[in-house]
Amino acid sequence: MTKRQLIDQVARKAHLSKRAASEAVDVFLDEVGRILAKGEKVVLSGFGTFKVKRMVGKTVKIPNTEKFVTVKSHRLPRFTPGKALKRKVAR
Repeated sequence: MTKRQLIDQVARKAHLSKRAASEAVDVFLDEVGRILAKGEKVVLSGFGTFKVKRMVGKTVKIPNTEKFVTVKSHRLPRFTPGKALKRKVAR
């Protein structure tokens, strides 16, 4: 599903205009991103948890060239599905 398709579904199911649904989806995504950027987690009961994981810096070997490359430490967003979502998908 694309963002456009999600907006269409939200507009149809919530009886909103596409513009209002687009704004709602954009605000939701912006807020999740803003909270994750601060290093906090977002918990949506029944759906799952978005959190940030810190990856430590390390030196890795590139198999084809046998060269070593240093990867800096960085943060990555992670998602852990909730029980209800897991059950829904497992059907």
